[in-house]
Amino acid sequence: MADRRDIDFTYSLTDRVVRLSLGELADFSGAKYDGDFSLSLAEAQARKHEYVAEQIGIEPGRRVLDLGCGWGPLLNFIRARGATGLGVTLSQAQLAACRRHELDVHLFDARQLKRESFGAFDAVASLGAFEHFCSPDEYRAGRQEEIYSDFFRGVADVLPPKGRFYLQTMVFGPNMIPLDDVDIHAPRDSDSWYLALLARQFPGSWLPLGKGQVIRAAEPSFRLVSSESGRIDYLQTMTEWSRRTGARSLQKTLLKLRLVPRWLASPDFRLAFASGVGANKVCFERELLEHYRIVFEKA
Repeated sequence: MADRRDIDFTYSLTDRVVRLSLGELADFSGAKYDGDFSLSLAEAQARKHEYVAEQIGIEPGRRVLDLGCGWGPLLNFIRARGATGLGVTLSQAQLAACRRHELDVHLFDARQLKRESFGAFDAVASLGAFEHFCSPDEYRAGRQEEIYSDFFRGVADVLPPKGRFYLQTMVFGPNMIPLDDVDIHAPRDSDSWYLALLARQFPGSWLPLGKGQVIRAAEPSFRLVSSESGRIDYLQTMTEWSRRTGARSLQKTLLKLRLVPRWLASPDFRLAFASGVGANKVCFERELLEHYRIVFEKA
């Protein structure tokens, strides 16, 4: 999987720019518009939180685990609902940001989850972390199914009978190309080039091969309750993120200037964060990638 260094590359280096653009409790997973793009980004993110609460039961007195909690937006929502939330992340910057807001967050690899890790929970959610659980090398070694199945067993271990797990994740879409065709030296604007650029932004990460692989890996630990595509909503979310991160401010300019030495020293950093290309959005537009909201119940 993406290790701590990979996660820090993706999420910690740009931590302050993200928080200045999206707020201290930056919500860095797809919002839920349900086709109503008159909603503001904040309203669509709130709708997502309400949807998660409805699906897994976030209520006063319940204990909820957030695997890959990011900057803590769902944990903050859980707290506001009167429930007890605990989160894990591999990003040092996200950990520090969450703890500044007195959220219960730990530096921990979600793939290692067992009941003895943090005890039992009434419900579990994970929004975006699953995308980082398998690396390209692990995929090539044929370990993807094993990694996902082990993870689902760990989640099931902390849940009671009929306990629910909400999973929001990207997967490869119907137009995905073979891994061996992904090449940063391919013609610019080709699928091969965009996917290679995306791999620079998310090192150590290889996505599930469609929704079906995720659902199969969850068996026999879970039964499927529901699944829905969030691809169009995610495209709108990325548009809103780009507008906010691109908005100029003196603080953001000064922060970006501090990253110039890394820009000069690291070709991967230049490709990932300074190419001027929204590879993620292009890949979703071309259906190289998909996005799903999946609800499971412990079997």
